[in-house]
Amino acid sequence: MRIYLDCIPCFIRQALDAARHATDDEHVHEQVVRGVLDLSNNLDMHQSPPVIGQQIHQLIRKLVRVEDPYHGLKQRFNDIALKLYSKMRHIIIESEDPLETAVRVAIAGNIIDLGAKSQLPKTELEETIDQCLSGELSAKQLKDFQNAVNEAKNILYLSDNAGEIVFDRLLIEQLPIDKITVAVKGYPVINDATMEDAIHAGLPQMVDVIDNGSDAPGTILPSCSRAFRDYFNKADLIIAKGQGNYETLNDVNQNIFFILKVKCPVIAKDIGCNVGEMILQKTKAFKGEKENARI
Repeated sequence: MRIYLDCIPCFIRQALDAARHATDDEHVHEQVVRGVLDLSNNLDMHQSPPVIGQQIHQLIRKLVRVEDPYHGLKQRFNDIALKLYSKMRHIIIESEDPLETAVRVAIAGNIIDLGAKSQLPKTELEETIDQCLSGELSAKQLKDFQNAVNEAKNILYLSDNAGEIVFDRLLIEQLPIDKITVAVKGYPVINDATMEDAIHAGLPQMVDVIDNGSDAPGTILPSCSRAFRDYFNKADLIIAKGQGNYETLNDVNQNIFFILKVKCPVIAKDIGCNVGEMILQKTKAFKGEKENARI
């Protein structure tokens, strides 16, 4: 997905939020905003939004001299999600269709996105769970997803955010775990999940977990490690969580299912839906010739 003009104010807002999380020094806040304005002035609008997002957050970490400005918030949402885990697992197991319910719960977890929204009260998370459990979700896409899971031999699950990764675990538990490798970010960026968060969620006890070697808020393949790209190319099925993965992979010729809650009007326009909708959608770019997707 390319950069839209409406993305630019969001870049600036996100950068200022991150700077304020990292320091109270208003001089540093100003430096960050001016640096982002300079980056925005020379944007290649044909790139995906996470390309500039990666540059912005590299700049922020350099200026504030903090490796992970969102670390405290990530731990907070990991803890909140883990407290909800048993309740959510019970709801899934007792439901008529555990896989569908687990998909709904995983989508609800995607609301924990501090790039899209700088504040998320716990009450809003709980309300989102209730909405996703009862909201409209395509029966056809669910069937297609189930068939793809059944047919795949190697599944790569691209996680998104800390806290949300606990909700991902609930979905992974309903999938054939012997087929699954979970990928997290290689380095901190916004509140995206890293290996520390995967460990906190208990994922390495269930499945293989790798990092992608990148600090981009999405999956920019040229920015990822060769080892990760090998996993990506060998996967029969890729499950990609969140808006950042949609922005960076929706035009890649690979068998990808995107799972997300749409929180941004630009992404809603690109998908052709409304803000707030639940998305379980196979990429339209897949032509069935995997060799063309190799990077």
